[in-house]
Amino acid sequence: MASGRKPISENNLTQWIAGQAARGSGTRLLRGIGDDCAVFRAPGAKEDLLFTSDFLIEDIHFRRDTHPADAVGHKALARGLSDIAAMGGGPRFCLLSLALAPWTDERWVKRFFSGFLKLARRTATTLAGGDLAHTEKLTCDVMVCGAVPRGRALRRDGARAKHTVYVSGRLGKPWQKHLRPEPRLDFGRQLIGLASACIDLSDGLSLDLARLLKASDVAAVVDDVPIRSGSTLEQALHGGEDYELLFTMPPGVKPPRGSIRIGEIAKGPAGAVEFRGRPLPALGYDHFR
Repeated sequence: MASGRKPISENNLTQWIAGQAARGSGTRLLRGIGDDCAVFRAPGAKEDLLFTSDFLIEDIHFRRDTHPADAVGHKALARGLSDIAAMGGGPRFCLLSLALAPWTDERWVKRFFSGFLKLARRTATTLAGGDLAHTEKLTCDVMVCGAVPRGRALRRDGARAKHTVYVSGRLGKPWQKHLRPEPRLDFGRQLIGLASACIDLSDGLSLDLARLLKASDVAAVVDDVPIRSGSTLEQALHGGEDYELLFTMPPGVKPPRGSIRIGEIAKGPAGAVEFRGRPLPALGYDHFR
């Protein structure tokens, strides 16, 4: 007999939480749940503040037998920085909550922090605090605060019919091999005032594109996908862990150098994607699938 329990969907759960959180939210919160970062405006400030939080979990985002400790530390911060990049911002500080597993020792932890802080220094991201704990599998949560010029944050909901769809680089970086993702902070800042919508590619092109299209209430036609050497079309479409930027541009607007055109925004059911003449399902990574 069926239990009657309804399966959890990451997108559906996020939408429900967003609706509950919106009740009574303060007027200084310009963007809440639904973009890569929350956007907060302090009275009289010339910049809007960006806030994002990302987990990194053993056997989901890394494996200790294939990922060196410094690479794990690097990736823990890079995931949040990629969200800041997707909003066109620059990082300011971060908080790190780290729960250590029984297999970790002092040498591993110091190497983890070495990789984390190396990227933090290179991107001018100050580690301002956090928490330490113990658990069965290593888990960390990184909160990053960034900033963007007042009123200029990139969002997911500005794509319109006939806008062109681009990505910032080739796709299909298998997470087992892609040890040190490079957050596209400089590229994201170049998109300010040019891109009509933007999202970072962390869960796969098919899923993240559908999220952008649903936010903008449009559909898209994808002509081709740039594939990273050594990867497959399937990995480029659905694999995730790319940390490139997916963005749209109005007609006649020249994208930054290095942009790769993949298609065009079209009228149609919100979130629908046509790829090479056929519907493209959103099969990227869902934590609850």
